[in-house]
Amino acid sequence: MELADLSKPGEKKKLIGAGVLGLVAIIFLWWTFIGFGSSKPTPAPSSQSQTRVGQRPQAAPGSRQTQTPDPVEPINYDNLKDVIIPAALTGVPEARRNIFAFYEKPVQVPVASVTPTPTPTPPPPVLLASVSPSNVYAKTADFTLEVSGDKFTPEMRVFFDGRELPSKYKGPQQMSAQVTAPLIANPGLRQIVVRTPDNRAYSNQVGMSVAPPPTPNYTYVGILGTKHYVGDTALLQDKNNKEILSVQRGDVLSGRFRVASISEKEIVFLDTNLKINHRLNMAEGERLPGSPQSRPTPRVDAEDDEP
Repeated sequence: MELADLSKPGEKKKLIGAGVLGLVAIIFLWWTFIGFGSSKPTPAPSSQSQTRVGQRPQAAPGSRQTQTPDPVEPINYDNLKDVIIPAALTGVPEARRNIFAFYEKPVQVPVASVTPTPTPTPPPPVLLASVSPSNVYAKTADFTLEVSGDKFTPEMRVFFDGRELPSKYKGPQQMSAQVTAPLIANPGLRQIVVRTPDNRAYSNQVGMSVAPPPTPNYTYVGILGTKHYVGDTALLQDKNNKEILSVQRGDVLSGRFRVASISEKEIVFLDTNLKINHRLNMAEGERLPGSPQSRPTPRVDAEDDEP
């Protein structure tokens, strides 16, 4: 470092200015941290002075006195409360949208329903193979029903559409029962089964057809007679060819229908094969002016009448 040259008048002034600035700086620092002048000593309190309520007496300067710690107040936990710190809201920028993107509904794939396999019904322990007769006509009389099968027992009975019939056990493979006329009064299908009354042993069902009986294909259109005497001649019209027939009691039509009775209201036929009665009422709508019934039978003069 090069020393200053005091021979020059400018260098000497610079050194004096620097020394003055340094002295001013030292004085300022001293005043700031230490200060100038002495403080007056604090007078000691007199013995007659009383201590204020709630304050401790101050010790004289320079004296040594043990300081008593302040009493600790108990903490009341009922006054304690939770400190709630507000959550800071963080600004989230809005998500950018793609103008070319659009919502597509998800495709639902149909689930194929699985149908559980039904449990097969166990076969009946008793076999019903056939019934005789298997076809009957309605409105016929009582008849005997023969059933054939296997594993029949004397305790079993024949049931006709759920009704127990008077049954007869003939063997493990043969039974019979009596069917009454009211059970076949109407046409239809009947179900027959062989079982015990408690249904402990039972057979399969076999159907028997009850068909409607054949009826006369005629229309009762008139009767021949006078006001005082009703003859036994009836006028019938065949429904097939519209032919008018005159019949009397005892005549047989179509090979099976016998005329049983004739009256002004009805004519009764007896089916000679099935022993069934059929009634035909007088067809009032079929009457026409000048029909045979409206004309009285002409009187026949006797041979011995006088001219």
